[in-house]
Amino acid sequence: MWQVWLIFAQAVETPESRSGTNLMSQLNALIPDPSSVDAAIENRFCVRAFLPDQVPREMLEEVLRLASRAPSGSNAQPWKVYVLQGAAKAGLVEKTCAAHDALREHPELESKFRPDYDYYPRSWVDPYRARRRQNGLSLYGLLGIGKGESDKMHAQHQRNFKFFDAPVGLMFTLDRGMGQGSLMDYGMFMQNLMVAARARGLHSCAQAAWNTYSSIVLEHIGAGPQEMLVCGMSLGFPDKDALVNEFSTPRDPVQAFTHWLE
Repeated sequence: MWQVWLIFAQAVETPESRSGTNLMSQLNALIPDPSSVDAAIENRFCVRAFLPDQVPREMLEEVLRLASRAPSGSNAQPWKVYVLQGAAKAGLVEKTCAAHDALREHPELESKFRPDYDYYPRSWVDPYRARRRQNGLSLYGLLGIGKGESDKMHAQHQRNFKFFDAPVGLMFTLDRGMGQGSLMDYGMFMQNLMVAARARGLHSCAQAAWNTYSSIVLEHIGAGPQEMLVCGMSLGFPDKDALVNEFSTPRDPVQAFTHWLE
């Protein structure tokens, strides 16, 4: 009996069967506290002011590991992440802020700074146009920035390129040969990352603003010629005293975007 048990245990531990064992564990796993998962999702929002407190390397690695559990077509796992801290982050901030200032002074430089893909539509229509407008009015209104105050608007927009003072900046790239579906895979990866970070007391802000300066970003991080910039992200512990962090966007009710077919 004891010898038979040993043989059986060895069979379970073979590489060929290990994946099946893990799959059964995933199928049978219970989520002991669903409310905590829900809370991490519901309390994730774009934080725009961070404390300088460093994020432990182990925590970053764990959040990235969890993010990699996102589904992807044919398990392609198309994501590639660059983590910027310290001097590497400061160098990118300096270069991009200089370019942002130069573009304001010399609009003719616009052709030099192009995103790798169209994140936003070229022509906005409602209801998306109305939501976008309300988003801008609410944020700038909270900060006391009025219409036509271009200097203040520029300064606030440039906060993106300072990672809102977060200690960690993330850049996400994608192989240019991949299809549009990989962008959907990437969205799920990033959502996993942000929710896992939130569960650990961190906050984040996904930033398409970086896309305009993709040429600067890609060169700075040493990306290969086949890589395109998907977006950037700020990550860290939030500044709870910052006025801007009182801003959170609303969501439409389920009834507004769901169609039930029977």
